[in-house]
Amino acid sequence: MGQNPTPEADFTAAVDFEKVQQEPKFQELRRRHRSFVFPMAIAFLLWYFAYVLLADYAHDFMSTKVIGNINIGLILGLLQFVSTFVITMWYVSFANKKLDPIAAEMRSELESAAVKPQAGEKN
Repeated sequence: MGQNPTPEADFTAAVDFEKVQQEPKFQELRRRHRSFVFPMAIAFLLWYFAYVLLADYAHDFMSTKVIGNINIGLILGLLQFVSTFVITMWYVSFANKKLDPIAAEMRSELESAAVKPQAGEKN
């Protein structure tokens, strides 16, 4: 038995995605996304590898006691988790302010252009 296509399937079939990728709004969306993601990924990887290298080669430094049994290695290790959550929250805020408005506008334009009922069709 054949399945009836969903409205979303009709929408995606009607969109010329290669043409959309050439539009200035899409180019701006991609530029903004990359301007955040690539530098942040590089910064985080540098921070992560610095921690790994310190843990492997700077035993005396990493085992320096700060308070009681808490040492620098433990603090830096916990800061790895903290930095992951901070970056995630920062990206969500960035996406909400800088990416989502453009994406929503593009989606609205694409949906209105693709979902125009033809003459004689009922909705």
